[in-house]
Amino acid sequence: FKTNFGPTRRLHNTALPDKMGDWSAERDLRVYNEPDTVVPDLVKQFVAYFYRHIREKNVYEILGMYETSFFKLTERFFKASPWPTVSAIAPIVDNDHVFCLLYKELYYRHLYARLTPTLEQRCESWDNYCALFGVILHGNVNMQLPNQWLWDMVDEFIYQFQSFCQYRGKLSSKSPEELQLLKSCEQVWNVLGVLNYLQALIDKSDIISTLEKERNGEEVFSANEGYDYSSSNVLRLLGYFSMVGLLRVHCLIGDYHGGLKASSPIDLDKSGMFTKVPGCYITSLYYTGFSLMVMKRYVDAVRTFNTILGYVMRSSVFLSTSVQYSQMVKKNEQMYALISICLSLCPAAVRFLDEGVSQTLREKYNDKMVKMASGDLLLFDELYTYACPKFITPCPPNFEDASCNYNQDAFRLQLNLFLDEVRPQTLLPTVRSFLKLYTTISIRKLATFLDLDQQTVRSTLLTLKQRSRQPTIMPGRSVLDADWVPATDTDFYIDGDMVHVVDNKVQRQFADYFSTHILKLDRIALDMAQIQEVVAVDAA
Repeated sequence: FKTNFGPTRRLHNTALPDKMGDWSAERDLRVYNEPDTVVPDLVKQFVAYFYRHIREKNVYEILGMYETSFFKLTERFFKASPWPTVSAIAPIVDNDHVFCLLYKELYYRHLYARLTPTLEQRCESWDNYCALFGVILHGNVNMQLPNQWLWDMVDEFIYQFQSFCQYRGKLSSKSPEELQLLKSCEQVWNVLGVLNYLQALIDKSDIISTLEKERNGEEVFSANEGYDYSSSNVLRLLGYFSMVGLLRVHCLIGDYHGGLKASSPIDLDKSGMFTKVPGCYITSLYYTGFSLMVMKRYVDAVRTFNTILGYVMRSSVFLSTSVQYSQMVKKNEQMYALISICLSLCPAAVRFLDEGVSQTLREKYNDKMVKMASGDLLLFDELYTYACPKFITPCPPNFEDASCNYNQDAFRLQLNLFLDEVRPQTLLPTVRSFLKLYTTISIRKLATFLDLDQQTVRSTLLTLKQRSRQPTIMPGRSVLDADWVPATDTDFYIDGDMVHVVDNKVQRQFADYFSTHILKLDRIALDMAQIQEVVAVDAA
């Protein structure tokens, strides 16, 4: 299948490669004609039933086999070894090309999760994604696949791209033969190819128009979880999830505004398709919150993190049944670290935290937040390093200098930029605490308290004034359509050598907190009453 999208609009001017790798045709021929390996009978039955349910569009059975059966068979037969090659299972499924592509997607995903893929396997996985997305974009795909699988497909596609960039940057441990092979793989997991595939899925699915029609009440999409039994859901959902994928990729390469723009058609303030797939929900709000934090929109970042942390807290029992639960827990811990950074730089944003999130945050990071508020840059460094994404350098490294590793260059750049932003703000909490004690105070007196010269104090006050207003999302608007509003509980102005302070502290409202818990109590009482009725009927 060619990967030239013809008239389809692309994110970049660079076209996708016209072939799916340097040796894809030969490899496909070899893979399908390899001698069969020994396949356990249970695995043969699994593949046969899996194939049948996909042909019959039995989404619930597909989901059960995808989430449960595949995992159980992996634990039993392939805990430390790869699944059978596609040539071993192809006869069981009548050599169905599309099913073999889907099977290989699972095969390579398992390889990345449980083993260490070789360079050739990384290239083969890229070729398989090219072929699979080519079929979906250009073929008449008549399938219904679970939303969870479609999200995992996009998520794994980006993860393998990220993994390849990290692998490619570690030159010191590679042999000359490996370096030479890497040089010949310039189009494999190329950043423009990855971005163009995601953008092509968005454009071909016309998902942005679908979401606009849903907002206007002209079409039903999220309420049906994206399923339309008169047509396939595959392209439509892949296009939807690709918007979150673009957010992630742009964030990994340091283009935070581009990431927010790519995901802006999704209304994060309302329930939608992204909230129905936990992994997608957590990913979208983590990268949105991180992008807002780096763009110095701390209030919006705190509100975003609070939303997803509250969801994880309420749904912990349900989420614990997922095979991806450990990854969700890690992201959860990272977001608490990011909130502590935001609140250290913008303390007034604490009013946007729910009671449960606020209490957990105090238990985990109260001591560190106090130290960060006093200007401890080492703690900012530590928490940012722990909680930030694994940044990548999308361009190939200098293969001529194989004595160095380049896989951490992007991370060090982003860390230094963040610390350069934080460093001028280390005095701001102290200055803010003094201003809260006065209605008027001279710059000379404030300089005496801070043990600084008057010019430095004046510059610090201007920095505080500039940080006191932030772009903030307004209800019903896009994440990029923000208004500048006060972000602190203390305002001031300078008249000559005098600082005049105005207290803007907003009283925290507890009505929503009590209303929520009253409604929750009512639902619990109703459930208990229904249980008692059922018990009474059974007893009678």
